Amino acid sequence: MEKQVIKYHSPPDHNSPPEHLKLAAIAVSLNIRLRSADMPFALQERALRLTRSFLDSSASRRPNLTLLARSIKKEFDRCYGLAWHCVAGKSFGSFVTHSPGGFVYFSVDSYSVLLFKTEVQLISSDPLPACRR
Repeated sequence: MEKQVIKYHSPPDHNSPPEHLKLAAIAVSLNIRLRSADMPFALQERALRLTRSFLDSSASRRPNLTLLARSIKKEFDRCYGLAWHCVAGKSFGSFVTHSPGGFVYFSVDSYSVLLFKTEVQLISSDPLPACRR
């Protein structure tokens, strides 16, 4: 991914470091590399801490990455509303559409995690228009 989108959701407090610096320090302390994000800092921090905690709890054995992805997805669905999706693995390609403010991609140890939110819309049973080529 080529660029990282950083959104400020509140004016910076001049008495403390900006949120992006705090998040960077947290990522470094957890040995996580943020690759790309369009997500409020608090949600990014939650995803990083959940992932690190999960991997640390399975330190004596190879982590179950399907369980990791499901755990993160369920936690985000519970805390931040439905329609979160999570992919975790050593090697995968992706190209996703996400809701604004609902995307983070990071790596930890030898694994990568992609977490994103989509809008839920009912698909009509009416005939769909033909796809143009």
